[in-house]
Amino acid sequence: MNIGINASFLRKPYTGIGQVTTHVLNEIVQRSQINKSMKNHKFFIYSEDEFDIDLPKNFYKRSFLPRFYKRDDLFRKLLWEKFWLPRRSHQDKCDVLISLYQSATVIKYTDMQHVMLVHDVIPHIFPEYLNNMRKKMYWESVEKGMYSSNKIITVSEHTKIDLEIKLNIKAAKISVNPIAVDPIFQKNITDENVARVIKKYNLPKEYIYTGGGLEMRKDVDRTLRAYKLLREKWSDAPDLVVSGKLMPELSPMITDVEKIVQDLEIAGNVHILGFVPQEDLPGLYKGAKLFVFPSRYEGFGMPVLEAMSVGTPVLTAKNSSLYEVGGDAVAYTEHEDEPVCNKMMELLQDEEQLKKMGIQGKERSKQFTWDQFIASLCEMICK
Repeated sequence: MNIGINASFLRKPYTGIGQVTTHVLNEIVQRSQINKSMKNHKFFIYSEDEFDIDLPKNFYKRSFLPRFYKRDDLFRKLLWEKFWLPRRSHQDKCDVLISLYQSATVIKYTDMQHVMLVHDVIPHIFPEYLNNMRKKMYWESVEKGMYSSNKIITVSEHTKIDLEIKLNIKAAKISVNPIAVDPIFQKNITDENVARVIKKYNLPKEYIYTGGGLEMRKDVDRTLRAYKLLREKWSDAPDLVVSGKLMPELSPMITDVEKIVQDLEIAGNVHILGFVPQEDLPGLYKGAKLFVFPSRYEGFGMPVLEAMSVGTPVLTAKNSSLYEVGGDAVAYTEHEDEPVCNKMMELLQDEEQLKKMGIQGKERSKQFTWDQFIASLCEMICK
């Protein structure tokens, strides 16, 4: 059997889909080394740019771009997904193509199946993201790609429901297969690791942490306003640490953290880190007394699982897929400044509760593994 894998996001390892792509590919490679039946399959890894990953003999790299259009934008992405990828995978005689994210790919060849991993339908729920014609055109093509796919895998039950209700995709072709975190979050995070990160970013010994993106739907602005209230009620509250990469392509849906902090006059107690490399994140999470993430919508909720995996207590919102990740192991809050403030204060002033949440969160995080994800994927594909 010839299996194609759309691994385009290998070129964006700092994104959530980039991480998923990397880990899924690594797990498939490892599993193919020990699973005799998988050694009989050929895997074709498709990407827009060259990538540096050692692959076994039955894996083949395929990196290519439209010859006449090299600029890295949505138009190139559309060309690659809609025209070049289907053609190249068919030339390689793939029996099935796996897209590791929701894409504009439509397979018109009757001898090739298309399985698509759908993380979320954010542009459909928040049309503000589609603020120009290219974005609208691309998303319309993505919806066509989802409709035409033979099978869809979602990372949460909530995303499955969104596809059924909001896009009218038949439930029969959708299965739920939760993802996991980068294995570095599952390693032992020592006090030395935490101390290194605190020193590198010049952080206080005790702090609250919020991260996972600066998009408006993440509600970082509400966290900042709630923290302002917290300082007014409790002058000795720990400082707040904010991390996140500004992604121009998401403009105007980006929260201007620096401006809000200045307007709220809390700059003296807020540490804005910007982009934090993946290798520093476990220590940053681990050093926090509390991770705050009141996002309005998540297709999965990776930051919550990352915090849980290192044993950091979590305060999040009980919406979209976040409860599927956190369950009863995390605390929840409403989407209002006062409730977020009050819940932060309640938790931060209860050391026993924080300790209990840290233990429960770490235990629950063990339910999410890449081994389980790949096993389910292979059961579907490699029969």
